[in-house]
Amino acid sequence: MIQRLVAFLLCLALPSVSQAISVDDHPYLRAMVDRLVSEHGLDEGELTRIFSKATLRPEVVEAITSPAERLPWSRYRSFFVNPVQIESGVRFWKNHEKELLRAERETGVSSKIIVAVIGIETRYGTTLGSHLVLDSLTTLTLRYPRRRKFFGAQLEQFLLLTHEQSLNRLAIRGSYAGAIGIPQFMPSSYRQYAVDFSGDGKTDLINQTEDAIGSVANYLRRFKWQAGRPVSVRIASNPNLDAGLPGSKPRLHTTVGELRAAGIKVAADVPDDLKAGVVGLDGKNRTLYWIVFENFHVLMRYNPSVQYVMAVHELSTALKREYRGSY
Repeated sequence: MIQRLVAFLLCLALPSVSQAISVDDHPYLRAMVDRLVSEHGLDEGELTRIFSKATLRPEVVEAITSPAERLPWSRYRSFFVNPVQIESGVRFWKNHEKELLRAERETGVSSKIIVAVIGIETRYGTTLGSHLVLDSLTTLTLRYPRRRKFFGAQLEQFLLLTHEQSLNRLAIRGSYAGAIGIPQFMPSSYRQYAVDFSGDGKTDLINQTEDAIGSVANYLRRFKWQAGRPVSVRIASNPNLDAGLPGSKPRLHTTVGELRAAGIKVAADVPDDLKAGVVGLDGKNRTLYWIVFENFHVLMRYNPSVQYVMAVHELSTALKREYRGSY
């Protein structure tokens, strides 16, 4: 998940709640500990000790309610698609060209998409997050009831992940929402989709760029990425457009051929039979429109924000252009 810049500024002044957490004071945690002990063989004493060292952090709740995806598109885009991001991305691409080509060959996910995802998530592995993951997930489980089921499940997955990989639960840092490592995988995704792409016997998304590259590619492949097919294409405004709302998942309710028949100009290399939808986002002076395809939906499995996916697409396009031009 993205490190929300605006939310970070909002929460700097909020104090942390430092009292020890007793599992027995929280039925949800009590049930979780009992389940981890009975079903997975974790040590009850160790789990209660770990929770006693966790800290409830109000700034985490503040951040989760003020995501950057609520910013206008032009402002949101400027955070992630800019000369510094593009230059850094081209350098990352060149430094890891061999691994990226292998990931593309094995999964069908293009190098430009893998680089763009990592660039937006952690600025190519340079900003992995400053929040203790245990604190974030415990806070959201106990203090954010609207999504307790989701974050409680992620907390449980985090405890399993750290047990399986012998990781220090009190030291791992990530996003305020509990995402971990170079590609910012939530703990459940880490356990299910991360791969040992380096072949060193470990699946390490925190320190191993090669594992991060392979894991992003594997994640998108598992959600049925279509090799060689587009994410979206920009189109001009047209009275026949049926654009989805900016905050909703776009419906693939038509085909490229039907859009062409309605008078909408689409690049000649996009096949008529592709399922398609239309999204509109606010530009500086007018609404901007794109046709989106099934790969757009696949990227929304990584982050369910239309603006996020559009930023990945636009950054990947800029990266490919500059990468090719550098040779």
